[in-house]
Amino acid sequence: MAVPPPTSPTSSASRAPLGKPRALLALALLAGLQFCPRPAPADTPRQDPLPTITLQIGTSTVQAEVADEPDERITGLMGRTHLAEGAGMLFVFREPRPLGFWMAGTLIPLSIAYINASGVIREIHDLQPLDKNPARSTFPDLSYALEVPQGWFQRNKILAGDRILGLPAPQTAQPD
Repeated sequence: MAVPPPTSPTSSASRAPLGKPRALLALALLAGLQFCPRPAPADTPRQDPLPTITLQIGTSTVQAEVADEPDERITGLMGRTHLAEGAGMLFVFREPRPLGFWMAGTLIPLSIAYINASGVIREIHDLQPLDKNPARSTFPDLSYALEVPQGWFQRNKILAGDRILGLPAPQTAQPD
């Protein structure tokens, strides 16, 4: 599962510059983190399966777990070692926003679709396991993100501009 960056899935604000002592400390900490081992499946947080809904995209269907609370969206598919073909996780956001998901703690390759409130797929990105670089959206009007096994959209000939049916109302999501 892709996880929003630590600041926020939508944060694009720049940070204030650090003072020299704080900057040196931050640099030392970052250098030390490069030598930490990648998390093993047992070390990675994992949530129990969430309630599912059936989503229809053209002639294809996805059984998607719904992550509509902040803690569910943060944990997502982290720690899981398998995601069945035709399964996924739908992230629901209360207000439209730009999105950025990363794969820290996520052990399986995924594809993610960023979707507006009308159910139109605006973008599709491939995500690599344990990658901490966020896949940021170029659109600011997104209410959903759908993660599926990597390549599922391509195998099912689903493209940006296609509409997803069966999405829950965005306003049902808990605030961030």
